[in-house]
Amino acid sequence: MAFFTGDKNSKKVQEAQRVATRAARAQEEEVSRSGKTRATSYWAVSWNIFKRNRLGVFCLIVVGLLVLIALFAPVLAPYDFKAQELSNMLAKPGASHLFGTDEFGRDILSRIIYGCQISLSVGVISQIIALFIGFTAGVLAGYYGGWIDAVISFIIQVFSSFPFLLFAILIMFVMGPGLINLYVALGLLMWTTTARLIRGDVMRLKGSEYIQSCILSGGNNLRIILRHLLPNCMSTLIVVSTLGIPSAILSEASLSFLGLGVQPPMASWGQMISASQPYIQSNPTYSIIPGIAIIITVMAFNLLGDALRDALDPKMRS
Repeated sequence: MAFFTGDKNSKKVQEAQRVATRAARAQEEEVSRSGKTRATSYWAVSWNIFKRNRLGVFCLIVVGLLVLIALFAPVLAPYDFKAQELSNMLAKPGASHLFGTDEFGRDILSRIIYGCQISLSVGVISQIIALFIGFTAGVLAGYYGGWIDAVISFIIQVFSSFPFLLFAILIMFVMGPGLINLYVALGLLMWTTTARLIRGDVMRLKGSEYIQSCILSGGNNLRIILRHLLPNCMSTLIVVSTLGIPSAILSEASLSFLGLGVQPPMASWGQMISASQPYIQSNPTYSIIPGIAIIITVMAFNLLGDALRDALDPKMRS
């Protein structure tokens, strides 16, 4: 009789465990749905705020056009950017060459279009590298704290203490000029801002109740970081990357101007400005056009970054 009673109790316990498991799963799904609803609401509100910023929308359109120009450069360029026409060197702007030609008879408009491809690729790829390093370092410092935070903070201070351009020149001098080395060098130098901001976000989020409950319940650290911390840091990553791309473009132009970045015959706006210096009086268009391209691109990304910051940061909302 006791055996049957124990067997019944065991069955009841198992049934209770199954009920508790189903309830826990249902609650988790409900929390997940509510979390997704809150996330959707947050991004919807942010988009509505952004749409009201006319300058931000205009800059988004400009950035979109620049991306299209970069993607379809082979279709949009009227000439091969490497094709030389020595009989038509330093030609003035005209019907056949809208912005004229350079010292080798190459079409300036075609080189400007392909230069857009180079500039955007440098900005985007270097930022991807910087975001990966910065997010990893910031999460490790903010989440674990202690000596890990001290070491990473010290490294950030060391990188931040050197003048950026001089540090970039030193790295490019050691690694050698070239597009791939430029990606890596700028990515290695631009991660500190991301790391500082992510560290602050993670330290703030770690003290919240739901993160503490995940930690106390024995949740996996990697799962907590990827599922809870990363989504809550997305707005910071978006703003930092948008503002970091123009910095990378300016750095590429400066390094290419000095001969340490993109090498001929590849088209780079900074390299074009450098090559045009001897002809600045006889053919000013050669210098002015790539300069205007840099200004438009950098301003569009900077103003877009400001608009995104205002839309995504709750503290900036009015």
